Amino acid sequence: MRPVDTARLVSLAAIWGASFLFMRIAAPSLGPVLTAELRTLIAGLALAAWLGIPQWRRWGRHYLVVGVVGSAIPFLLWAYAALSLSAGLLSVLNATAPMWGALCTAVFLRERLTARRIFGLVIGIVGVALVSRPGADVSLHYPAIAAALLAALFYGLVATYIKRWASEAPARGMAVGSQLAAGTMLVPLIALWPPAGVPSAGAVASILALGLVCGAVAFILYFRLIADLGAPGALTVTFLIPVFGVLWGFLFLDEPLGLGMLAGAALVVLGTVFVLRN
Repeated sequence: MRPVDTARLVSLAAIWGASFLFMRIAAPSLGPVLTAELRTLIAGLALAAWLGIPQWRRWGRHYLVVGVVGSAIPFLLWAYAALSLSAGLLSVLNATAPMWGALCTAVFLRERLTARRIFGLVIGIVGVALVSRPGADVSLHYPAIAAALLAALFYGLVATYIKRWASEAPARGMAVGSQLAAGTMLVPLIALWPPAGVPSAGAVASILALGLVCGAVAFILYFRLIADLGAPGALTVTFLIPVFGVLWGFLFLDEPLGLGMLAGAALVVLGTVFVLRN
């Protein structure tokens, strides 16, 4: 890996790790629905302005499915979970997405689960149990934990869908179209959970960062990594996101950084390594 590739990989992990920090700030002020809505819509509009929307007529149906399953629903679940959980814990739970992906491909695509992947799943489950145990280092809310794990499951589902039915869709078009589709589909839901009042300046700044930096800029970095390293190489960003998620929460939100959180995060990352290895 060239130094420039390493720099892009670490930058992407730092950006996506910060997304949980920004959600933790924005969601209590804006509400989960508007947080998810603005996040996707801002990212989609920025990407459309930069990249256009390649082959919408041909691939629009796939953009819609991926937008709903891979962005609208999980972003809404993450924003709900961010009302109660720390940014560090959210980032650790997010790292279970490749494990859910392995289970989804085994169930829906009949891919065999190797012994290495099963071992990784077991390690990951132990890690999640460690960070979400009673008396853990963070304030826990079990419906929020369930929502975060369900969001990671949707990431696994959408990866399986793309692999089986939309593998030929252009990656850039998928990024633009899915975000615009997600933002459009979430609009009717805003009335179900409107903002409690006028959002704070921190919430406004955080939602802009979520859309422009964690959305548009991150997607451009990610697709450049895929072009330079291939999909398996780009996926190694998954290992680093919890590191930055826990770090940003500790530095900017004064979240506790106990041994239980560190040990659980390490186990989840280790489990992800085993699941992603061929």
